Amino acid sequence: MNLSFKSYWNLLADHIRPQQGRFILLAVLLFGSIGLRIFAPQIMRLFIDDALAGEALSTLMWTAAAFIGIALLQQGVHIGVTFLGENVAWTATNALRAELAEHALKLGMKFHNDHTPGELIERIDGDVTELATFFSQFALNLAANGLLLIGILVTLSIEDWRVGLAFAVYSALTIGILGRLKDIAVPHQKARREAEGQMYGFIEEQLAGAEDIRSSGAVGFSIRELFRHQAEILKHNRRAHFKRWIIENAMGLALTLGTLLAIVSGYWLFSAGIVTIGTVYLFVHYLNLLEEPFWAMTHEIESFQTIGACVERLTEFKQFQPESKNETGKVIASHPLALEFKDVTFSYNGEDSVLKRLSLDLKPASVLGLLGRTGSGKTTLGRLVFNLYAVNEGSIKVNGEDLRNIQLDSLRQNIAIVTQDVQLFRASIRENLTFFDRSIPDEKIIATLENLELGDWFRTLPDGLDTQLETGSRSLSAGEAQLLAFTRVFLRNPGLVILDEASSRLDPATEQKLEHAIDKLLKGRTAIIIAHRLDTLRRADDVLILNNGSVLEYGNRAKLASDSTSRFYQLLQTGMEEVLA
Repeated sequence: MNLSFKSYWNLLADHIRPQQGRFILLAVLLFGSIGLRIFAPQIMRLFIDDALAGEALSTLMWTAAAFIGIALLQQGVHIGVTFLGENVAWTATNALRAELAEHALKLGMKFHNDHTPGELIERIDGDVTELATFFSQFALNLAANGLLLIGILVTLSIEDWRVGLAFAVYSALTIGILGRLKDIAVPHQKARREAEGQMYGFIEEQLAGAEDIRSSGAVGFSIRELFRHQAEILKHNRRAHFKRWIIENAMGLALTLGTLLAIVSGYWLFSAGIVTIGTVYLFVHYLNLLEEPFWAMTHEIESFQTIGACVERLTEFKQFQPESKNETGKVIASHPLALEFKDVTFSYNGEDSVLKRLSLDLKPASVLGLLGRTGSGKTTLGRLVFNLYAVNEGSIKVNGEDLRNIQLDSLRQNIAIVTQDVQLFRASIRENLTFFDRSIPDEKIIATLENLELGDWFRTLPDGLDTQLETGSRSLSAGEAQLLAFTRVFLRNPGLVILDEASSRLDPATEQKLEHAIDKLLKGRTAIIIAHRLDTLRRADDVLILNNGSVLEYGNRAKLASDSTSRFYQLLQTGMEEVLA
């Protein structure tokens, strides 16, 4: 992907505009620094010529003091540039991280199935970190060094037009060489960033499955795969460094020729009596100053190799389209909800069907008990109702309306999923329960906790609703985490609840609290309970048993329980709860 200058400019302008004042101050300091660097050698030239002319000591001391004062001022300006540059960079990159994270959250499940969390971390954080210099000083440095170059050439031309012309030709040739070399490492830098993203994704997967890897004796395989990813990064790193070595050596050769040009031209003009020894110093010093913009441009071009690769990857990431919210669709207005599946067939990969011609009809305020072995399609059914995926064949209707014709926000506001593994944020209890919705008053949250028999637990918290929780439920017991998940549902007041029953064993007191909470949760709501214990199904009006994505049995729970030929009856008689796992 070859990005235009406009792409870089738009990215820079979008994230610098909110801090325009600081950026302007940064530009003023940078350009002021240029003026000081061009002016300082003039004072030194004056000092040398005055010293050779035998001027008074007091005059020389004042000249030296002026030179030292300007040098100190330059250092002060440099500190200001560094401070402001870092401030602008961090503000811009944090805003970009938030923007990319929001974009990732809006992308559909297909994208997240194809891209690991480790890869997303590298794109959202790693690539953005590489852009810090781009946001703070890259463009300003290019402009500042360009102005420094022009200022030096103008000053040299004022001193002697022949020297100015010679250095102008030299500068044009050097810049032309740099221009030809600027993109030679971008493909390798981009490949390196992608390889790093794949490695972090691999590491994340291995850490998540560490227990399974050890138990299956696959540690050696994991280590070999890690080495393979690292070797891929090393390969692209070497190629990128070799290309950068070419740039650096071309620049070194150009600067050597420039130094030779300054010495020869200065000696010739001094021998002819055209310039003073102070002016010869000026030529050599300006040549050294001229090295700075050239080396700076070389460094910026090297940085641009990485910046270009990161901007390309971020542009590609932004091109992934978020799932359609169907904002022109219909809004769910009535509770509880009716749900209908009609000949639904679904496959994740387009080949192996997870659900096959599934049909069911769930009346408002009724409860469906869902049974089946692991991999039978129970969880997939819930994902389809939540519209995380679109069905391949058939239709799903909510309150008689096709799922595809309902606004996504309205659908998800009226349907709640309670999973076995409760996901908690590293945030306060208030933020965890409300999903950061500040419109929900504290009184309502506390009343809901009391209703779910969590009042005693809540009163033990040191900071009340402001108490901070750890991620992954580490600061809560399994039962408390489940009850907090129920609290989230009560605060949203959905019309349909999909409850994936916790399979872990709890102590009797917590088990009783959960039972009471489930009774309250299901009251006046339509529900689908993915059951892991037969005892849970006493609440169900209907029972659906899945087997390899197909309906093995579906009907009224009471009728199936009294029918000796039914599969559900056999399960109740034998108590073979392991077939439900």
